[in-house]
Amino acid sequence: MRLLKSFYHFILAFLGSVIYKHPSQKLFVIGVTGTKGKSTVIELINSILETAGKKTALMSSVHFKIGDESQANLTGMTMPGRFAVQKFLDEAVKKGCNYAIIEVTSQGIVQYRHRFIDFGAAIVTNLEAEHIEAHGSFEKYRNSKIKFFADVASRSKRNNKFFFINSGARYNAMFSDATKGKGKIIFYNKKDIASLKIKSKLIGDFNLENIAAAIAFSRSRNIDWDIIREATEAFDGVPGRLEFIQKVPFSVVIDYAHTPDSLEKIYNTLSFSMTGRGRKNNKKKGNLICVLGSAGGGRDIWKRPVMGRIASTYCDKVFLTNEDPFNEDPNQILNEIESGVNENDRPKFKKVLDREEAIRMAIKQAHKGDTVIITGKGCEPYMRISKGKRIPWNEKEVTLKILNSERIEL
Repeated sequence: MRLLKSFYHFILAFLGSVIYKHPSQKLFVIGVTGTKGKSTVIELINSILETAGKKTALMSSVHFKIGDESQANLTGMTMPGRFAVQKFLDEAVKKGCNYAIIEVTSQGIVQYRHRFIDFGAAIVTNLEAEHIEAHGSFEKYRNSKIKFFADVASRSKRNNKFFFINSGARYNAMFSDATKGKGKIIFYNKKDIASLKIKSKLIGDFNLENIAAAIAFSRSRNIDWDIIREATEAFDGVPGRLEFIQKVPFSVVIDYAHTPDSLEKIYNTLSFSMTGRGRKNNKKKGNLICVLGSAGGGRDIWKRPVMGRIASTYCDKVFLTNEDPFNEDPNQILNEIESGVNENDRPKFKKVLDREEAIRMAIKQAHKGDTVIITGKGCEPYMRISKGKRIPWNEKEVTLKILNSERIEL
Protein backbone atom coordinates (compact mmCIF):
# COMPACT_ATOMS: atom_id res chain seq x y z
CA MET A 1 0.00 0.00 0.00
CA ARG A 2 2.81 2.42 0.88
CA LEU A 3 4.51 1.68 -2.44
CA LEU A 4 1.27 2.34 -4.33
CA LYS A 5 0.82 5.67 -2.55
CA SER A 6 4.38 6.69 -3.38
CA PHE A 7 3.86 5.76 -7.04
CA TYR A 8 0.59 7.72 -7.08
CA HIS A 9 2.26 10.88 -5.76
CA PHE A 10 5.22 10.44 -8.11
CA ILE A 11 2.95 10.15 -11.14
CA LEU A 12 1.01 13.26 -10.10
CA ALA A 13 4.26 15.22 -9.81
CA PHE A 14 5.41 14.01 -13.22
CA LEU A 15 2.08 14.71 -14.93
CA GLY A 16 1.93 18.19 -13.40
CA SER A 17 5.28 19.06 -14.91
CA VAL A 18 4.26 17.66 -18.31
CA ILE A 19 0.83 19.34 -18.38
CA TYR A 20 2.30 22.74 -17.51
CA LYS A 21 5.30 22.24 -19.84
CA HIS A 22 8.10 22.30 -17.26
CA PRO A 23 7.72 25.91 -16.09
CA SER A 24 10.62 25.71 -13.62
CA GLN A 25 13.03 25.73 -16.57
CA LYS A 26 11.91 29.26 -17.43
CA LEU A 27 12.65 31.04 -14.14
CA PHE A 28 14.95 30.72 -11.14
CA VAL A 29 13.31 28.61 -8.42
CA ILE A 30 14.44 28.76 -4.79
CA GLY A 31 13.36 26.07 -2.32
CA VAL A 32 13.53 26.79 1.41
CA THR A 33 13.24 23.91 3.86
CA GLY A 34 13.88 23.41 7.57
CA THR A 35 11.83 23.14 10.75
CA LYS A 36 11.44 26.83 11.47
CA GLY A 37 12.10 30.16 9.78
CA LYS A 38 11.05 29.17 6.27
CA SER A 39 8.35 31.82 5.89
CA THR A 40 10.55 34.63 7.20
CA VAL A 41 13.46 33.66 4.94
CA ILE A 42 11.18 33.46 1.91
CA GLU A 43 9.54 36.82 2.60
CA LEU A 44 12.87 38.52 3.23
CA ILE A 45 14.41 37.11 0.04
CA ASN A 46 11.32 38.27 -1.81
CA SER A 47 11.66 41.76 -0.35
CA ILE A 48 15.31 42.00 -1.38
CA LEU A 49 14.63 40.75 -4.90
CA GLU A 50 11.72 43.15 -5.38
CA THR A 51 13.83 46.05 -4.11
CA ALA A 52 16.41 45.01 -6.71
CA GLY A 53 13.72 45.37 -9.40
CA LYS A 54 13.03 41.67 -9.91
CA LYS A 55 9.53 40.28 -10.41
CA THR A 56 8.82 37.46 -8.02
CA ALA A 57 6.39 34.69 -7.14
CA LEU A 58 6.10 33.23 -3.65
CA MET A 59 4.42 30.15 -2.18
CA SER A 60 4.34 29.87 1.61
CA SER A 61 2.20 28.80 4.54
CA VAL A 62 1.03 32.42 4.79
CA HIS A 63 0.11 33.31 1.21
CA PHE A 64 0.60 32.77 -2.51
CA LYS A 65 1.97 35.73 -4.46
CA ILE A 66 2.61 36.15 -8.17
CA GLY A 67 3.89 39.55 -9.20
CA ASP A 68 1.67 42.18 -7.57
CA GLU A 69 -1.18 39.78 -6.84
CA SER A 70 -1.39 37.97 -3.50
CA GLN A 71 -3.93 35.76 -1.78
CA ALA A 72 -3.98 34.09 1.62
CA ASN A 73 -3.08 30.41 1.73
CA LEU A 74 -6.38 28.85 2.81
CA THR A 75 -5.50 25.30 1.77
CA GLY A 76 -4.25 24.21 5.18
CA MET A 77 -1.07 23.02 3.45
CA THR A 78 2.18 24.90 3.14
CA MET A 79 3.09 23.04 -0.05
CA PRO A 80 -0.14 21.96 -1.80
CA GLY A 81 -0.25 18.91 -4.06
CA ARG A 82 -2.28 17.79 -7.10
CA PHE A 83 -0.47 19.95 -9.67
CA ALA A 84 -0.71 23.07 -7.46
CA VAL A 85 3.02 23.83 -7.42
CA GLN A 86 3.46 23.34 -11.17
CA LYS A 87 0.38 25.46 -11.87
CA PHE A 88 1.76 28.17 -9.61
CA LEU A 89 5.10 28.12 -11.46
CA ASP A 90 3.32 28.22 -14.82
CA GLU A 91 1.35 31.30 -13.80
CA ALA A 92 4.56 32.91 -12.54
CA VAL A 93 6.18 32.38 -15.94
CA LYS A 94 3.16 33.77 -17.79
CA LYS A 95 3.23 36.91 -15.64
CA GLY A 96 6.89 37.52 -16.32
CA CYS A 97 8.41 36.57 -12.98
CA ASN A 98 12.17 36.19 -12.73
CA TYR A 99 12.15 34.22 -9.48
CA ALA A 100 9.86 31.81 -7.64
CA ILE A 101 10.43 31.11 -3.94
CA ILE A 102 8.80 28.02 -2.42
CA GLU A 103 8.50 26.63 1.10
CA VAL A 104 9.46 22.97 0.84
CA THR A 105 7.94 20.79 3.57
CA SER A 106 8.87 17.32 4.78
CA GLN A 107 5.46 15.94 3.84
CA GLY A 108 5.70 17.59 0.44
CA ILE A 109 9.05 15.89 -0.10
CA VAL A 110 7.67 12.47 0.89
CA GLN A 111 4.85 13.00 -1.61
CA TYR A 112 7.25 14.08 -4.39
CA ARG A 113 5.83 17.61 -4.69
CA HIS A 114 9.38 18.91 -5.11
CA ARG A 115 10.15 16.54 -7.99
CA PHE A 116 10.33 17.65 -11.62
CA ILE A 117 11.13 21.18 -10.47
CA ASP A 118 14.52 22.45 -11.60
CA PHE A 119 15.53 24.30 -8.47
CA GLY A 120 18.38 26.76 -8.83
CA ALA A 121 18.90 27.07 -5.09
CA ALA A 122 18.09 25.07 -1.96
CA ILE A 123 18.22 26.60 1.52
CA VAL A 124 17.97 24.83 4.89
CA THR A 125 17.26 26.94 7.98
CA ASN A 126 17.52 24.44 10.86
CA LEU A 127 16.39 20.99 11.91
CA GLU A 128 14.54 20.17 15.14
CA ALA A 129 11.98 17.56 16.17
CA GLU A 130 8.61 17.90 14.45
CA HIS A 131 6.03 15.71 12.65
CA ILE A 132 7.40 12.62 14.38
CA GLU A 133 4.11 10.67 14.23
CA ALA A 134 3.54 11.58 10.57
CA HIS A 135 6.95 10.30 9.51
CA GLY A 136 7.37 7.48 12.00
CA SER A 137 10.57 8.77 13.61
CA PHE A 138 12.75 11.86 13.82
CA GLU A 139 15.30 10.14 11.59
CA LYS A 140 12.74 9.71 8.82
CA TYR A 141 11.67 13.34 9.19
CA ARG A 142 15.30 14.45 9.04
CA ASN A 143 16.00 12.24 6.04
CA SER A 144 13.09 13.73 4.10
CA LYS A 145 14.70 17.17 4.45
CA ILE A 146 18.08 15.84 3.42
CA LYS A 147 16.45 14.08 0.44
CA PHE A 148 15.40 17.49 -0.87
CA PHE A 149 19.05 18.58 -1.07
CA ALA A 150 20.04 15.26 -2.63
CA ASP A 151 17.28 15.46 -5.25
CA VAL A 152 18.13 19.04 -6.20
CA ALA A 153 21.77 18.03 -6.56
CA SER A 154 21.11 14.97 -8.70
CA ARG A 155 17.90 15.79 -10.54
CA SER A 156 17.68 19.54 -11.14
CA LYS A 157 18.75 20.33 -14.70
CA ARG A 158 20.20 23.69 -13.70
CA ASN A 159 23.86 23.95 -14.64
CA ASN A 160 24.79 26.10 -11.63
CA LYS A 161 23.04 25.09 -8.42
CA PHE A 162 23.49 26.69 -5.03
CA PHE A 163 23.04 25.13 -1.59
CA PHE A 164 22.77 27.32 1.49
CA ILE A 165 23.32 25.64 4.87
CA ASN A 166 23.08 27.11 8.36
CA SER A 167 26.48 26.20 9.82
CA GLY A 168 25.11 26.75 13.33
CA ALA A 169 22.29 24.22 12.95
CA ARG A 170 22.30 20.52 13.72
CA TYR A 171 23.05 18.00 10.96
CA ASN A 172 24.51 20.62 8.61
CA ALA A 173 27.19 18.15 7.51
CA MET A 174 24.53 15.69 6.39
CA PHE A 175 23.00 18.32 4.11
CA SER A 176 26.41 19.16 2.72
CA ASP A 177 27.21 15.49 2.07
CA ALA A 178 23.86 15.01 0.30
CA THR A 179 24.87 17.37 -2.52
CA LYS A 180 27.82 15.11 -3.50
CA GLY A 181 29.68 18.08 -4.94
CA LYS A 182 27.03 18.78 -7.58
CA GLY A 183 26.67 22.49 -6.91
CA LYS A 184 28.15 25.31 -4.87
CA ILE A 185 27.71 25.04 -1.10
CA ILE A 186 27.50 28.29 0.86
CA PHE A 187 27.46 28.17 4.65
CA TYR A 188 25.85 31.02 6.55
CA ASN A 189 25.63 31.82 10.25
CA LYS A 190 23.93 34.36 12.49
CA LYS A 191 27.41 35.54 13.53
CA ASP A 192 27.83 36.88 9.99
CA ILE A 193 25.27 39.59 10.74
CA ALA A 194 27.13 41.22 13.63
CA SER A 195 29.85 42.66 11.40
CA LEU A 196 27.33 43.97 8.88
CA LYS A 197 25.73 46.36 11.39
CA ILE A 198 22.25 45.98 9.93
CA LYS A 199 19.47 47.66 11.91
CA SER A 200 16.74 45.07 11.44
CA LYS A 201 13.26 45.43 12.94
CA LEU A 202 13.29 41.70 13.70
CA ILE A 203 14.33 40.56 17.16
CA GLY A 204 15.75 37.25 18.41
CA ASP A 205 18.77 35.13 17.55
CA PHE A 206 16.62 32.89 15.36
CA ASN A 207 15.80 35.90 13.18
CA LEU A 208 19.50 36.64 12.83
CA GLU A 209 19.76 33.18 11.27
CA ASN A 210 16.88 33.98 8.92
CA ILE A 211 18.48 37.28 7.91
CA ALA A 212 21.83 35.57 7.34
CA ALA A 213 20.19 33.03 5.02
CA ALA A 214 18.47 35.71 2.95
CA ILE A 215 21.62 37.80 2.69
CA ALA A 216 23.75 34.79 1.71
CA PHE A 217 21.37 33.99 -1.13
CA SER A 218 21.12 37.62 -2.28
CA ARG A 219 24.88 37.99 -2.40
CA SER A 220 25.10 34.86 -4.55
CA ARG A 221 22.89 36.66 -7.08
CA ASN A 222 25.25 39.66 -7.12
CA ILE A 223 22.63 42.03 -5.76
CA ASP A 224 24.10 45.37 -4.73
CA TRP A 225 24.86 45.56 -0.99
CA ASP A 226 23.02 48.87 -0.56
CA ILE A 227 19.86 47.22 -1.92
CA ILE A 228 20.25 44.25 0.41
CA ARG A 229 20.69 46.55 3.40
CA GLU A 230 17.77 48.79 2.42
CA ALA A 231 15.36 45.87 1.97
CA THR A 232 16.51 44.07 5.13
CA GLU A 233 16.19 47.14 7.34
CA ALA A 234 12.75 48.00 5.91
CA PHE A 235 11.39 44.46 6.35
CA ASP A 236 8.61 44.39 8.97
CA GLY A 237 8.43 40.63 9.36
CA VAL A 238 5.79 38.02 8.56
CA PRO A 239 2.22 38.29 9.89
CA GLY A 240 1.74 36.01 12.88
CA ARG A 241 5.47 35.52 13.42
CA LEU A 242 6.58 37.40 16.54
CA GLU A 243 4.05 40.06 15.60
CA PHE A 244 3.54 42.83 18.14
CA ILE A 245 -0.13 43.81 18.30
CA GLN A 246 0.68 46.55 20.80
CA LYS A 247 3.70 47.63 22.84
CA VAL A 248 2.27 50.02 25.48
CA PRO A 249 1.22 50.07 28.25
CA PHE A 250 2.05 46.35 27.95
CA SER A 251 3.09 44.26 24.97
CA VAL A 252 0.82 41.79 23.21
CA VAL A 253 2.48 39.41 20.75
CA ILE A 254 1.17 36.61 18.54
CA ASP A 255 3.38 33.89 17.12
CA TYR A 256 3.02 30.63 15.21
CA ALA A 257 5.38 28.72 17.56
CA HIS A 258 4.02 25.20 17.93
CA THR A 259 7.10 23.09 18.66
CA PRO A 260 9.20 22.98 21.84
CA ASP A 261 12.23 24.50 20.12
CA SER A 262 10.32 27.42 18.59
CA LEU A 263 8.33 27.99 21.79
CA GLU A 264 11.46 28.24 23.92
CA LYS A 265 13.12 30.57 21.43
CA ILE A 266 10.10 32.90 21.47
CA TYR A 267 9.85 32.89 25.26
CA ASN A 268 13.58 33.45 25.64
CA THR A 269 13.59 36.28 23.10
CA LEU A 270 10.71 38.10 24.80
CA SER A 271 12.19 37.51 28.25
CA PHE A 272 15.51 38.90 27.07
CA SER A 273 13.82 42.00 25.66
CA MET A 274 12.08 42.52 29.02
CA THR A 275 15.23 42.15 31.13
CA GLY A 276 18.20 42.80 28.87
CA ARG A 277 19.64 39.52 30.15
CA GLY A 278 16.95 36.88 29.93
CA ARG A 279 14.25 35.37 32.10
CA LYS A 280 16.53 33.04 34.04
CA ASN A 281 18.28 35.99 35.71
CA ASN A 282 14.99 36.87 37.46
CA LYS A 283 15.64 40.60 36.97
CA LYS A 284 12.69 41.42 34.82
CA LYS A 285 10.65 44.55 34.38
CA GLY A 286 7.31 42.77 34.06
CA ASN A 287 5.54 39.44 33.86
CA LEU A 288 5.46 37.11 30.87
CA ILE A 289 1.84 35.99 30.47
CA CYS A 290 1.44 33.08 28.08
CA VAL A 291 -1.52 31.68 26.13
CA LEU A 292 -0.62 28.17 25.07
CA GLY A 293 -2.23 25.19 23.35
CA SER A 294 -1.25 22.24 21.20
CA ALA A 295 -2.65 20.65 18.06
CA GLY A 296 -4.66 17.43 18.15
CA GLY A 297 -5.17 14.79 15.50
CA GLY A 298 -2.31 12.70 16.84
CA ARG A 299 0.19 15.40 15.83
CA ASP A 300 3.38 15.16 17.85
CA ILE A 301 1.76 14.06 21.10
CA TRP A 302 5.25 13.72 22.62
CA LYS A 303 5.75 17.49 22.59
CA ARG A 304 2.79 18.43 24.80
CA PRO A 305 4.35 17.82 28.23
CA VAL A 306 7.63 19.28 26.94
CA MET A 307 5.86 22.52 26.00
CA GLY A 308 4.21 22.58 29.42
CA ARG A 309 7.61 22.26 31.05
CA ILE A 310 9.02 25.09 28.92
CA ALA A 311 6.07 27.33 29.80
CA SER A 312 6.57 26.62 33.50
CA THR A 313 10.21 27.72 33.16
CA TYR A 314 9.65 31.01 31.37
CA CYS A 315 6.08 32.15 32.02
CA ASP A 316 4.74 33.87 35.14
CA LYS A 317 1.14 33.05 34.24
CA VAL A 318 -0.09 30.49 31.72
CA PHE A 319 -3.52 30.07 30.16
CA LEU A 320 -3.81 26.64 28.56
CA THR A 321 -6.38 26.72 25.78
CA ASN A 322 -7.75 25.12 22.65
CA GLU A 323 -5.72 25.28 19.44
CA ASP A 324 -6.56 22.77 16.68
CA PRO A 325 -8.07 19.73 18.42
CA PHE A 326 -9.10 17.93 15.23
CA ASN A 327 -10.70 14.67 16.43
CA GLU A 328 -9.14 14.65 19.91
CA ASP A 329 -10.71 15.69 23.20
CA PRO A 330 -9.32 19.21 23.75
CA ASN A 331 -9.46 18.78 27.52
CA GLN A 332 -7.19 15.75 27.24
CA ILE A 333 -4.72 17.77 25.16
CA LEU A 334 -4.56 20.41 27.89
CA ASN A 335 -4.08 17.72 30.53
CA GLU A 336 -1.15 16.31 28.56
CA ILE A 337 0.47 19.75 28.32
CA GLU A 338 -0.02 20.24 32.06
CA SER A 339 1.50 16.82 32.82
CA GLY A 340 4.94 18.26 32.09
CA VAL A 341 4.57 21.01 34.68
CA ASN A 342 6.27 20.75 38.06
CA GLU A 343 3.87 20.53 40.97
CA ASN A 344 5.18 23.80 42.44
CA ASP A 345 4.39 25.62 39.18
CA ARG A 346 0.82 24.31 38.82
CA PRO A 347 -0.80 27.34 40.54
CA LYS A 348 0.27 29.68 37.73
CA PHE A 349 -1.48 27.49 35.12
CA LYS A 350 -5.17 27.90 34.31
CA LYS A 351 -7.17 25.90 31.76
CA VAL A 352 -9.57 27.96 29.68
CA LEU A 353 -10.88 25.90 26.77
CA ASP A 354 -12.45 28.82 24.90
CA ARG A 355 -9.47 30.39 23.10
CA GLU A 356 -10.99 33.86 22.84
CA GLU A 357 -11.80 33.84 26.55
CA ALA A 358 -8.26 32.66 27.36
CA ILE A 359 -6.82 35.59 25.41
CA ARG A 360 -9.22 37.96 27.14
CA MET A 361 -8.23 36.67 30.58
CA ALA A 362 -4.53 36.94 29.76
CA ILE A 363 -4.92 40.53 28.60
CA LYS A 364 -6.96 41.46 31.68
CA GLN A 365 -4.14 40.09 33.84
CA ALA A 366 -1.55 42.32 32.16
CA HIS A 367 -0.14 45.49 33.71
CA LYS A 368 2.35 48.10 32.56
CA GLY A 369 5.60 46.47 31.48
CA ASP A 370 4.13 42.98 31.10
CA THR A 371 4.17 40.94 27.90
CA VAL A 372 1.30 38.74 26.74
CA ILE A 373 2.43 36.11 24.22
CA ILE A 374 -0.18 34.08 22.34
CA THR A 375 1.29 31.11 20.47
CA GLY A 376 0.19 28.32 18.16
CA LYS A 377 -2.03 29.93 15.54
CA GLY A 378 -0.16 32.92 14.14
CA CYS A 379 -2.00 34.02 11.01
CA GLU A 380 -3.78 30.71 10.37
CA PRO A 381 -7.33 31.40 9.12
CA TYR A 382 -9.11 28.42 10.72
CA MET A 383 -9.54 26.45 13.91
CA ARG A 384 -9.67 22.76 12.98
CA ILE A 385 -12.12 20.62 14.93
CA SER A 386 -13.65 17.14 14.66
CA LYS A 387 -15.06 15.52 11.50
CA GLY A 388 -12.86 17.68 9.26
CA LYS A 389 -14.71 20.88 10.16
CA ARG A 390 -12.95 24.24 10.17
CA ILE A 391 -14.06 27.28 12.13
CA PRO A 392 -12.91 30.69 10.81
CA TRP A 393 -10.34 32.18 13.14
CA ASN A 394 -8.19 35.29 13.02
CA GLU A 395 -5.88 35.58 16.03
CA LYS A 396 -4.95 39.19 15.33
CA GLU A 397 -8.54 40.37 14.86
CA VAL A 398 -9.69 38.55 17.99
CA THR A 399 -6.84 40.07 20.01
CA LEU A 400 -7.48 43.58 18.70
CA LYS A 401 -11.19 43.27 19.47
CA ILE A 402 -10.39 42.28 23.04
CA LEU A 403 -7.86 45.08 23.44
CA ASN A 404 -10.38 47.62 22.18
CA SER A 405 -13.12 46.33 24.46
CA GLU A 406 -10.82 46.39 27.50
CA ARG A 407 -9.19 49.74 26.72
CA ILE A 408 -11.31 51.71 29.23
CA GLU A 409 -10.08 49.46 32.04
CA LEU A 410 -6.43 49.98 31.19
